[in-house]
Amino acid sequence: MTVGPSVDPFGGLEGADRDAALALNNLFIQFGLGSLAPKIVEFIQQGYAQDTIALLLQETPEYKQRFRANDARVRAGLPVLSPAEYIGVERSYREIMATAGLPVGFYDTNDDFTRFIEGDVSPTEVKARVDAASRLIYEADEETVNYFRQYYTQGDLVAYALDPDRAAPLIEKRIREAEIGGAAIRQGVAVSRETVERLSDLGVSRSAAQQGFGAVALEEESTAKLGGIYGDEVTVDELASEIIAGDAQVAKRRARLASQERAAFTGGGGISGGSLAQESGGQT
Repeated sequence: MTVGPSVDPFGGLEGADRDAALALNNLFIQFGLGSLAPKIVEFIQQGYAQDTIALLLQETPEYKQRFRANDARVRAGLPVLSPAEYIGVERSYREIMATAGLPVGFYDTNDDFTRFIEGDVSPTEVKARVDAASRLIYEADEETVNYFRQYYTQGDLVAYALDPDRAAPLIEKRIREAEIGGAAIRQGVAVSRETVERLSDLGVSRSAAQQGFGAVALEEESTAKLGGIYGDEVTVDELASEIIAGDAQVAKRRARLASQERAAFTGGGGISGGSLAQESGGQT
């Protein structure tokens, strides 16, 4: 079989022209734009200088598609990134994802990073989001993880962490909710999701939630009994709001219940027809 002559990728260019074509081609291959080689040859054949060709190539559809986040940055009043800066940021994103153990094919392509660059999301911010996600996935206690899984999947968590349309505080809020909910579970306190979210919005820390739900657990039974006796039942959610979030209205209701119990206890000589003293056998 006869093998035909190989095609010269540089269109027969020689000397300085060939060197220029080779340099530009190698540069644009680094940008992921090896497909522009024919354009490079064409511009050199037309007599353009190397610097001019570099500028002309930036006007090609291929170049604009490769660095398309720059158009969005211009519209947002952000500075355009040079190819070296653009690629450097992409490389940093990729290293962060790999270090976090994300699977191959998930947030590891240039297209995946376009929205980050459009929004001027720095690698530092991306790392903070990924670290926050990893902290819950790999380091949280069982109760925290279990609470999170009641309402969110691991995919949700990673999506929150990596979606530039959702500010970093959002994932921190979700994690704080899971930590607060986990603290309630550890103390055997069954509060609603709404209460957990409200406490999270108030900035309640994990340690404060742990301590607060411990106090709720101690008060829950006696408060429920008093509420049943005197017709003002304080729910566990309300009790949590008082003890952890300082809800003054609930505190007043509980104080009123306690006052009623003291009055009933005193008035009945230690025995009240509907008091806790009666339930304990009327002992003084």
